[in-house]
Amino acid sequence: MRTASQHEPLAQFIQAFRHDLHRNPELSNQEFETTKKIRAVLEKEGIRILDLPLKTGLVAEVGGLQDGPLVVVRSDIDALPIEEESGVEFTSLNKGVMHACGHDFHSSAALGAAILLKKIEPELKGTVRILFQAAEETGLGAPEVIAVGALDNAVAIFGIHNDPTLPVGVIGGKDGALTAGVDRFEIKIAAKGCHAAKPHEGNDPIIILGQLISAVQTIISRTVSSDNNAVVSITQVHSGSTWNVIPDTAYVEGTVRTFNQDARDLIEQRFRQIVAGIASTFGAEIEFLWHAGPPSVINTPEWVEFALNVASDEGFEARRVEASPIGEDFAFYQQKLPGTFMMVGSGGPYALHHPKFRVDDRALFPTAHYLYQVAKQSLEQLSSR
Repeated sequence: MRTASQHEPLAQFIQAFRHDLHRNPELSNQEFETTKKIRAVLEKEGIRILDLPLKTGLVAEVGGLQDGPLVVVRSDIDALPIEEESGVEFTSLNKGVMHACGHDFHSSAALGAAILLKKIEPELKGTVRILFQAAEETGLGAPEVIAVGALDNAVAIFGIHNDPTLPVGVIGGKDGALTAGVDRFEIKIAAKGCHAAKPHEGNDPIIILGQLISAVQTIISRTVSSDNNAVVSITQVHSGSTWNVIPDTAYVEGTVRTFNQDARDLIEQRFRQIVAGIASTFGAEIEFLWHAGPPSVINTPEWVEFALNVASDEGFEARRVEASPIGEDFAFYQQKLPGTFMMVGSGGPYALHHPKFRVDDRALFPTAHYLYQVAKQSLEQLSSR
């Protein structure tokens, strides 16, 4: 894994920058100060910032002095509504908000890569566009970036995510589906309450809820092929307020994770059939809401191989990794462009979104240099075709 060596001042700068972002995390679509800080550094380094109508986040660009292709490097900048318990010296000063997914790491690495690219701008065989994307955690940030034209004329896209299950010094990739499609469902039951001693006078929504919970768990075991990995998880159930009254309503919420669109469509269809059937059977009104999130990250094999080769050249251990059921809105970019999303070892031991999550700083500059090389070498490879 590459050390800072001649780039020690830059390594120290991006580490301090990351610590500052970590101390001052901002939630999705509220990343105003984060955006200002990134903009200030880019402007100081003379790096172009595209004039795009984004509320938060920004898009920078390096190169273009030579004719050639346009490639995109993506980072994200938002934090999570989590109270930090990591114990790091630069712990969050914003109560109840934390960079518990490492987006401070991603954006600082991308900033370092942009500065390195700027130093060799006349040599670049094309243009590199760097996304500092807002609102990844909502799953809606990437579509907004696409809508303002940030991918226009681009031919490939690259992204990273830190992975606390991998040690520092490892970069992992996978052809095809790397992350899951993420959907959320809500079921709202309107029945008829009554005294608990006279259940025949009502229509018990808790009984209906129980039938629904059992039925939807058969979707995976009896509908989806065993060749497909998929998950239906119920995460909230609410009904009633006291011990001797059958309530009028019940509510259930959860998530579905899938790795291909056919399974995703089938599960939604079966959900709707089950809900409609149980509503008819019990004579209740049941509202079903399906909130579609990002699809699976689908990596292009050619670019996975390329990115793993660059990782090896940079001194990382390059690994083939397994798919993960996490969600990632980078997937929306891949519906427009080929490319790859790579996992960078961040050392653990706590999982993403855990209050004690932390990233090992030793991974930061090597990741910045890796992104710099991915951008530079991808332009060279595309220009040689």
